[in-house]
Amino acid sequence: MREEILLTIKRVPTVVSNYQEDASAAAAAAGGGCGRNCLGKCCLPVSKLPLYTLGSDPRRPVISPPTGEELPPDFFLSTLLGQWEDRMIRGLFRYDVTACETKVIPGVHGFIAQLNEGRHLKKRPTEFRVDRVLQHFDPDKFNFTKVGQEEVLFRLEGGDGDSNRAQFFESAPIAGATVSPSVVAINVSPIEYGHVLLIPRVLECLPQRIDEQSLLLALRMAAEGGSPYFRLGYNSLGAFATINHLHFQAYYLSIPFPVEKAPTERIPTARRSLGCGGGGGVKVSMLRSYPVRGLVYEGGSTLEDMNHVVAKSCVCLQENNIPFNVLISDSGRRVFLFPQCYAEKQALGEVSEELLVTQVNPAVWEMSGHMVLKRKEDYEGASEDYAGRLLAEVSLPEGRFQEVKKLVLEAAGMDIEDTNDDSLEPLLLLNNHAEDCLVASSPMKMEMDVCD
Repeated sequence: MREEILLTIKRVPTVVSNYQEDASAAAAAAGGGCGRNCLGKCCLPVSKLPLYTLGSDPRRPVISPPTGEELPPDFFLSTLLGQWEDRMIRGLFRYDVTACETKVIPGVHGFIAQLNEGRHLKKRPTEFRVDRVLQHFDPDKFNFTKVGQEEVLFRLEGGDGDSNRAQFFESAPIAGATVSPSVVAINVSPIEYGHVLLIPRVLECLPQRIDEQSLLLALRMAAEGGSPYFRLGYNSLGAFATINHLHFQAYYLSIPFPVEKAPTERIPTARRSLGCGGGGGVKVSMLRSYPVRGLVYEGGSTLEDMNHVVAKSCVCLQENNIPFNVLISDSGRRVFLFPQCYAEKQALGEVSEELLVTQVNPAVWEMSGHMVLKRKEDYEGASEDYAGRLLAEVSLPEGRFQEVKKLVLEAAGMDIEDTNDDSLEPLLLLNNHAEDCLVASSPMKMEMDVCD
C-alpha cells in the first residue's frame, strides 16, 4: 500500500512490572524453577490464583434462569479496584498515581491533562523497531511470564458457555485448565486509578497482535465492568506498545473522554457475506471535528458481532503494516480505531522539536483525549492548541486515511455504498452516547481534580 521503510528509533519503555528491569537475570535463573513465583511455565502451572469466570454476553437473551447465587452487578469492577488498592497499600507501584494533578483544559474538546512525573523516571533505553507492526515474540526480552504473581489480581476466563452468570473463586488451581490462563495484573507505572493489564493466554507467549479470541475477551471484560468510566485500550507495535507480548490496558476515570463526545458521520455500507458469519448490525462511522481521524464501531446484536468486525479491521491493519490504537468504550458497545503515523514521522525527523521535547508518546489514551504529561512546565502551560497540534501529527493525512478506511471495511465484509444517491439522508450524528453519559452522571461531570 505504501513504500516499505526500515526505521529504528531509541525507545524508552515504560516499566510496567517490578521484574522488568532484571528480566535477563530471571531468564538465566529459570530452568528448574525460578523461585520467584512468577507467571512462567516454571511456576504458574502448579500455582493457585483468584479466578473470575465471565457469564453470558449481556446482549444475548437468557434462555434459562441462572442457578445459584448471583454476583452483584458491580462486583467485577469493585473487586478489580479493591484488589488494585490492596497492591497500592502493599507498595507494589512505583509512585502514587492518586496524588497526580489532573485538570480539564479549557476549550471545545475539553482535553484532560495529567501531570505524571513518575512515568519519566527509572527507565532504560532499548532498540525498538517502529517499521514492523508484526514482530516475532522474543523470549530473551521482558515479557509477562517474568511478572511476579503478587502483581496479578485474578485470572479472567470466559466460562464454560452454559452458565448465564459470572462466578468468582478466591483461589483456584491452574493445573487442569484446558487453556493457557488469561490474567489481569497491575501496571506498576500507572496512568490512572485502577490501571491494569489484561494478558490473554499468558503461557502461549503471543506477540502483540490482535486476534478474534483475544479481542473478544477484552470486549467481555469491558462489558463486565459495566461502567462508561472503565475503558480498555490497545496499542500496536509502531503505535507505542513497548512490550511485544499480547496485552490490553484498562483503567477507571470518572469523566467522559473528549473522543467519546466528538460528532461522527455514518459511513453508508452494505454487508456482504464472508462465509463465516458474524458482524450483523454493526454500524461504522468516521470521527468529525476531532484532531485525529478514526473509525467508530457500534451496534450489533451481540459482542461477537462487534468483535467479528473490529477484529477483521485490526487484522487487516496488522497485515498491511499500519500501526494503530484501539479504545473500547461504553462497556464494549463502542470501539474507536485509530490508524496512526507518529512514530514513523518521528523516526523520519518530521515532528517538531517543540513536541518532541515533551516526550509525550501519543498512544491510545492520548488519542482519546487524556494527555499524560511528564514535565510540570508542560502541564502548567497545557492548552487545547498544544493538544490539537500533537494529535494532528499522529493522524493519517486525509487521502491516506480514506485508503485505509476502504481497506479495513472491505476486510470486515463491508462495501461502501454510493453516497451520490439522493435517497441517502445526511448521516452526521452528534454523540448521543456521550450526552447520555453526561446527563446520567451530572454529579460527576463538574469534578475536575479526578486524581484525588
